[in-house]
Order: sequence, then C-alpha cells, then structure tokens
Amino acid sequence: FWEASDGKCYRKCNFKDSQVNCLQISPDKLSLAAAGNPHIKLFDTNSLSEDHILSFDGHTSNVTALGFQSEARWIYSGSEDGTIKIFDIRSAACQRNYENKGKVPVNTVTLHPNQAQVISGDQNGCVRVWDLVANKCFAEVAPQNEDVAIRSVSVSSDGRMIVAANNVGNCFLWHMD
Repeated sequence: FWEASDGKCYRKCNFKDSQVNCLQISPDKLSLAAAGNPHIKLFDTNSLSEDHILSFDGHTSNVTALGFQSEARWIYSGSEDGTIKIFDIRSAACQRNYENKGKVPVNTVTLHPNQAQVISGDQNGCVRVWDLVANKCFAEVAPQNEDVAIRSVSVSSDGRMIVAANNVGNCFLWHMD
C-alpha cells in the first residue's frame, strides 16, 4: 500500500505461495483479495499485519480472475483449472462450482450488475453466462470460428450489454435481453 501524497510504501502483504495474478479491493474498502496459484488470500486493509486473514482454497491451478459481490458477502473467481467458483467471505467455503466443458482454462470473469450472473471468457474463445440462481450456464457464444482466447469481458452498468475482447484484438458486443 502506498501513500498517494508522497509515494511511500506504508504496508505490504505477504503472498508466499506463488506469484500474484490479480488483485481486487472490496466495495467497502475493508478487504483486499489476492489470487495466485492455486489460492486466493484475503487481507484486512486496516490492519498493519502482512499476513492474510482468510484463504480460499479449491482451485487446482492459477486463479486468473476474481471479484467481490457488491456487499462483499462473497467473491467469485476463475481459474486455469477450468472452473468458476463462488466463495462465502464469512466461512471461506466454496458455495458454487461451475466447470467449463472439457475443463478449458478460464481467463476472465466479471459479475453482472444484477449480482445473479457471472460472465466468463475462456482459452477456447467462448463467452459464457452463468446463472447463480438456477446454478447453471444459460448462454454460451464463441464469437470467432477458430479457437482464439477471450482475454477480457465486461458488462455495462445497466446490465444490458456485454463486451469481450480476444487475443487477436477483436472486440465483440452483445445486447442482453
């Protein structure tokens, strides 16, 4: 953590297990989630301790994406092991586990503003919408015929559009109905 006014580091967090692949600060700014291989660690942003307060286990490979639900009650994650997981912040227990067909590595995941769907992009070029209430994938699209990895997905703040970008620089836009 750096002090913006003078650029000095006033705190660091230890993630001794592996490299850190992605970071997210909770919406309430009380927690920092760091993802590596294959763990997710949660740090208290108000503590001076370098150690994590919770570990979310269950992935078996690099965690490539993560984020918080709007009230920081749970986190979502995607991994090279081909899964998207939902973890409860209070218990660190995995509440949901979604598996890509053929365990294709997941590169990116984002949460829909309705908080009831996650959208993922994978190594084979598929974008999937996972319904957390119905507990299944309800939409799947591969925007290009060849297997070109999806690197990033995003959803508009009103939830009506999804955009995805792939390895060769193409961006795709869908309207959600």
